[in-house]
Amino acid sequence: MEKLEQIIETYRLTIQKAELELRNARKRIYYISLLRLVLFVGAIAGTIIFWPDGWLYISIFAILPFILFIWLVKRHNFWFHRKDFLKKKIVINEQELRAIQYDFSDFDGGKEYIDPGHLYTFDLDIFGEHSLFQYINRTSTPVGKEHLAEWFNAHLENKEAIEQRQEAIRELSTDLEYRQQIRLSGLLYKGKPADTSEIKEWANSPSYYRKHRLLRMIPATVSVINLLCISLTCLDILPTSIAGGVFACFVVFNSVFSKGITKLQATYGKKLQILSTYADQILLTEKKDMHSPVLQELKAELTSRNQTASQAVRRLSKLMNALDQRNNLLISMLLNGLIFWELRQVMKIEQWKEVHASDLPRWIETVGEIDAYCSLATFAYNHPEYIYPKINSHSFHMQAKALGHPLMDRNKCVRNGIDIDKRPFFIIITGANMAGKSTYLRTVGVNYLLACMGAPVWADEMEIYPARLVTSLRTSDSLTDNESYFFAELKRLKLIIDKLEAGEELFIILDEILKGTNSMDKQKGSFALIKQFMSMNANGIIATHDLLLGTLIEAFPENIRNYCFEADITNNELTFSYQKRNGVAQNMNACFLMKKMGIAVIDD
Repeated sequence: MEKLEQIIETYRLTIQKAELELRNARKRIYYISLLRLVLFVGAIAGTIIFWPDGWLYISIFAILPFILFIWLVKRHNFWFHRKDFLKKKIVINEQELRAIQYDFSDFDGGKEYIDPGHLYTFDLDIFGEHSLFQYINRTSTPVGKEHLAEWFNAHLENKEAIEQRQEAIRELSTDLEYRQQIRLSGLLYKGKPADTSEIKEWANSPSYYRKHRLLRMIPATVSVINLLCISLTCLDILPTSIAGGVFACFVVFNSVFSKGITKLQATYGKKLQILSTYADQILLTEKKDMHSPVLQELKAELTSRNQTASQAVRRLSKLMNALDQRNNLLISMLLNGLIFWELRQVMKIEQWKEVHASDLPRWIETVGEIDAYCSLATFAYNHPEYIYPKINSHSFHMQAKALGHPLMDRNKCVRNGIDIDKRPFFIIITGANMAGKSTYLRTVGVNYLLACMGAPVWADEMEIYPARLVTSLRTSDSLTDNESYFFAELKRLKLIIDKLEAGEELFIILDEILKGTNSMDKQKGSFALIKQFMSMNANGIIATHDLLLGTLIEAFPENIRNYCFEADITNNELTFSYQKRNGVAQNMNACFLMKKMGIAVIDD
């Protein structure tokens, strides 16, 4: 595994190489533009000068330059696309350098997934600004973002599934070029989240034109009639006026279908352009050797009837792009009058849909899943010091050494361990304000979630049993539901009890139980709740300011451990080590801080 310094250097070298290529691309665009101008002017001048000299001279000095001009237009478009690609490549590598230094504001935080009622994501700051999702998210397709968010919202609870995902992430983390190609392909087309669902809706909708046998016959019939008219006119059997009249009638007749075709084009035309993005990503995946079972299964999903998925998707993309030619009035009128081109083109699109309608949604979902895997793989690549935890499937076990929160500066983070090796078992954390209790709970929760997702974690060692994670760290009042702070917390605790009664295996993390009631009620309720958890064979961590909860170890000496985060007062100054210590906290700092701020505290 590369060291972080090597990874940073790799990103910098990639930027330097792309900048060099970008300068070359800009030069080529400039010279091609200049040559196109020369050829265009030359073709016009050649036509004027050599018109009297016959077709041979016109072909050499006018038609040939014009053909070269058309070829250069295509080369110009290629290099323009290459320029955009290189500019974006520089951008994404600069973003990674900033992200390594904990500036990940360039990425989407998935704020639409914030849900205060979720089992753990709201408490652990998984979504939104400065969230774990924003730190990890490198998806470039709407469906990829949905997959990644779904993985955060519903972590895996099966050992084999977690280990298979670990293997896939580990494999992709070694291929920076593939991951960046996937991301660049998606970023070069900025689609909307609704595009993917609307494409699936279109794929599942019935064909309109091809279902009518008469409509299917019209393009061929029109083409045959026009061919006959043109042939007979050339043989002087049919007057030109009749052939022209027939052509004009067909142009008018074609307008009957134009309204429906225009609606199809307006509704799906731009949205289906995203298919060229999927085609590029599918092609990259088809060419890549996959070794892990999960990635091999995903690659196998990208199959079709006698052709690769990329060929099929690109075919549809080309058909939709070709339909855009109808926006050129002259070409559209000529082709529609001769062969009913618009109707023929729409029927080709519907024929494609009849063949591949059942495949397209699967392909899109597969690309999205690969996109999500690439995000987790980039997270793994950017953190060579992280490890893949061992997964235990036999009995509850949560053990880790030197856990750190991924969003905390690697040079400043104080890391702590955890050890729960039986069921039931609870760790009770006491300590002063600002000493690190809540940070510790979130550090454990976030790394546990990453472990259950198959992602690497920030620890020296880690072993987990993948029970369902449930937290209650940030309960708040709900004005819209007319719900008090205390009642909201009770509902959360009732949810946990119901799940335990239903036989679900949970890993519970609670911060300051029953915060919304008075001290006496809070103490009684906390004692009763922990005892109930013990009777229900539960596991978890509870942080509290109530030092008396530390006495529960007397009733459960084998099933409870007390730890604390202390605030030390030295030379009338408050200091924090942020290190977890054994036992119950001895120093509480509220009165000390009030005095330091000039707030009078009267001792009894």
